[in-house]
Amino acid sequence: MSKDIRISQGANLNLEGEANKILVDLPESKTFALKPDDFFSMTPKMIAKEGERVQKGTPLFFSKSNPRVHFVSPVAGELTAIVRGAKRKILEVVITADGSGEAVKHEIPELSSLDAEGVKEILLTSGAWPFIKQRPYDIIAQPEDQPKAIFVSAFATDPLGVDYDFLLKNNKAEFQKGIDVLSKLCDKGVTLTADASFKGMFENIQNANVVGVKGKHPAGNVGVQIHHLDPISMGEKVWVVGPEDVANIGALFMTGEYSAQRTVALVGSSVKNPQYFKATLGASVNALLSGSDIDDAQPNRLISGDVLTGDAVSADGYLGFYKNLFSVIPEGNHYRMFGWLPFVDNKIPSLSKTSLSWLFSKKKAVVDTNLNGEERALVVTGEMEKVFPMAIYPMQLLKACMIEDIERMEALGIYEVAPEDFGMIDFSSTSKIEAQEIIKTGIELMIKEEG
Repeated sequence: MSKDIRISQGANLNLEGEANKILVDLPESKTFALKPDDFFSMTPKMIAKEGERVQKGTPLFFSKSNPRVHFVSPVAGELTAIVRGAKRKILEVVITADGSGEAVKHEIPELSSLDAEGVKEILLTSGAWPFIKQRPYDIIAQPEDQPKAIFVSAFATDPLGVDYDFLLKNNKAEFQKGIDVLSKLCDKGVTLTADASFKGMFENIQNANVVGVKGKHPAGNVGVQIHHLDPISMGEKVWVVGPEDVANIGALFMTGEYSAQRTVALVGSSVKNPQYFKATLGASVNALLSGSDIDDAQPNRLISGDVLTGDAVSADGYLGFYKNLFSVIPEGNHYRMFGWLPFVDNKIPSLSKTSLSWLFSKKKAVVDTNLNGEERALVVTGEMEKVFPMAIYPMQLLKACMIEDIERMEALGIYEVAPEDFGMIDFSSTSKIEAQEIIKTGIELMIKEEG
């Protein structure tokens, strides 16, 4: 076990609507969907056709850049729709479940008899490979690569974030098995991070280097942890797996069936009874909302993920592939006259000294989606560095991305960051720029030009 680390920069948002430690089954979802946009920089090529009957684990499409990487159905049923957008881009692959539970069975040898290539082949054949992502770029890992490290972050600091110790309380055996499997893929083993103040079940996990992390958001972001524990240099790869996806991989090796479990915490001030739901990957948002009491006195924003980095979805949409959090907050459709005045609306969380919100920091705040200002000039204030706990100059990196200066982007640390690492900058920056979108565009340029 390594020494715990403390990350000093960052900030926490004390918001109303944290999930109660209650786990219930999600009301039955009739339809499920895989959304290719959940897999950054991946172009899908269909295998299955509309009207085809599929089992859980049946391949639906594969990655055009690497045909070995398959994406499989999370349930048994019928592929009822391939939803396309502009230029025939695939937006959703929709499966209507039939409730049969039929699944593709895989022969799984004893783990002790498998080497890294044998483990990779099982993960690829079963469709579990997309659970493994890589840094740089936060894309699906390439099975041909050799990672220098594998990270699993079980410490969530994002606003209203989940408690992984509670979320996985019924899947300890599967999680341990998943760690055992992942340890086969890297000579250095698995680095498992957890809350330093209470590691819970993770403290006793075998075959992992357990590290406690202290700090404010974004200390729980795996990119920040990699930066402090095992920084990435040019040409190096670090693989990243979410805690519940570790359990899904473990369940595959224990049962021989693809596991599509996704436990979701429904949170936010508009949720009257925020709690955890045991669901399936790609379940419909309607199923999630129907099992909850939502305050609809005014319009709400539905967010797959947290309020800083999540994606806005509609009620007839589907849960994100990697998301354990679903946030519902009021829509910011109201405007205040002379909104630029300081010392007004002081209960709204702010890192600015022109607000007295720090006087109410112990009280949980209700927030909406208002930006409280328009985009302004990008000037040097030092505010970005206060919430960005990496030895990287965030403003300079953003500027390099904006002018598409690849050499400068490399020198400034583009290999170590992902859009989510700039969530607090989006919140705190007085310039109101979309830092996450700028970084995302910069990473897309790097993939196109450098591969």
